[in-house]
Amino acid sequence: MKILIVTQYFWPENFRINDLASGLKEKGHNVVVLTGIPNYPDGRFFQGYGAFKKRVEDYQGIKIVRVPLVPRGNGRALNLALNYLTFALCASIFGPFICRGKFDLIFVYEPSPITVGLPALVLKKLKTAPIMFWVQDIWPESLSATGAVRSLLLLNLIERMVRFIYRGCDRILVQSKAFFSPIESLEVDPRRIIYFPNSAEELYQPLTVKQDASEHVGLPAGFRVMFAGNIGAAQDFANILEAAEKLKGHPDIHWMIIGDGRMRPWVEAQLQERRLTKTVHLLGRQPAQAMPRYFALADVLLVSLKKEPIFALTIPSKVQSYLACAKPVIAALDGEGARVIAEAGAGLTCPAENPGALAEAVLTMYRMPETERKAMGLCGRSYFEKHFERKILLDRLDEWMKELLKEVRQCAS
Repeated sequence: MKILIVTQYFWPENFRINDLASGLKEKGHNVVVLTGIPNYPDGRFFQGYGAFKKRVEDYQGIKIVRVPLVPRGNGRALNLALNYLTFALCASIFGPFICRGKFDLIFVYEPSPITVGLPALVLKKLKTAPIMFWVQDIWPESLSATGAVRSLLLLNLIERMVRFIYRGCDRILVQSKAFFSPIESLEVDPRRIIYFPNSAEELYQPLTVKQDASEHVGLPAGFRVMFAGNIGAAQDFANILEAAEKLKGHPDIHWMIIGDGRMRPWVEAQLQERRLTKTVHLLGRQPAQAMPRYFALADVLLVSLKKEPIFALTIPSKVQSYLACAKPVIAALDGEGARVIAEAGAGLTCPAENPGALAEAVLTMYRMPETERKAMGLCGRSYFEKHFERKILLDRLDEWMKELLKEVRQCAS
C-alpha cells in the first residue's frame, strides 16, 4: 500500500508519528511524509534547514518532502497562527506537485493544529485517496482551555472549520475514548470513529543504569520525582511548584524537570522567588534515546495537567512512555489519564490543581517501601503490554487501513 502521511511535525522533531511511520514501513508499505521545516519546540529552524534547504530527505527508507512555513518563534498567539496557517497554505498549494503519483491512503497526524487537515482534504480531492485522521488534540476546546484564543467569534469560526475537516475524513482515529462524544457532537457518524491510543517507541523499556553512566551527572541524591516533557501552560507548573514548596521541609525530596517550553522562564523566576533551587532542578531537554535511562534513575514519574474539561478527556502521551519503563507514576490530573493509572495499578492519582493532594501523594510514595513502588511499576508495564504495545497497535492500524481501502474500492466499482 502507498501511504501519504500529512503532518506538520516530523523527524528530526520528536513526535510519535516518527515511530508510527517507521512501523508502517516495517510492515511493507511505501510511506511518503509531507511535512514542514523542523522548528519545534525552539521556534527557529533546526540547524542545516531553511526555506530552500533539505526539502527532500530520507528517514529509515521513508521519503520526506517539506514545504516552507513561518517558524513558531516565541510561541505567542500571532506567531503560532502564522506557523499553522503557512504550513496549511503551502502544503495545500505545493503538496499535490511534490507528492507525485497515486496514493492508496492519506494518514493525517493531528496533535495540534487541526489546520493540518486542510491540505489533506485538497490532496484527497486530487489524489482520490481516503483519509484517516488521527486526533491527538480536540479543537477548539484546547485553544480555549490554554487561553490561546478567547474570542467567542473566533472559536465559533474554528469550530466550523473543525466540523468541515471531520466531515471530509473517512475514518477518525482518537487517542482517548473520551474523544468520541465531542467529535460526535459535530455531526460525525460514530461508525467512522475508532479508538487508537498512542504507544511508545521500543526504546522505552525497564533498564538498569550503571553507577558511572553520564545520566547520573547533575542528579541529586535522595528521593527523585521526575517530570518529562513540555514546560507549558497546560502542564500546570504552578501546581507542581506549590506542591514542591509544601515539601521544602523534606530536603531529600527532589523534583527533576526534563524538557523545555515557553513557561520555562516563568518557572526559573518562581524557583528563585520561592527559594526552591535546592529541591527543584531544571535539567533541560535531553535526547529521546536517553529518556528511558533517566526514568530508570527516578523513584517516581510525574504527569500533570490543568483542571480543564478538555484536559480530562485526554491521555498525555508521556503516560505510555512512563508505563513502558515500569516506573511508578503520580498522575496530578483528572479524567482519562488518571483512570489509566488507577486501572493499571501503576501509581497514585490526585485531582488537578490541588497542590496539597499532590504533595501528599509524593509523601506517600516517599514513605512507601521500595518493593511496593517496584510492584506498581511492574503493574504499569503489564498494562502497557496489554493495551498500548506497539506491534499490537500497528497490526490493528494495518487491518483498518486494508478494510478502508477495500470499502472504497467496492464503492467505486
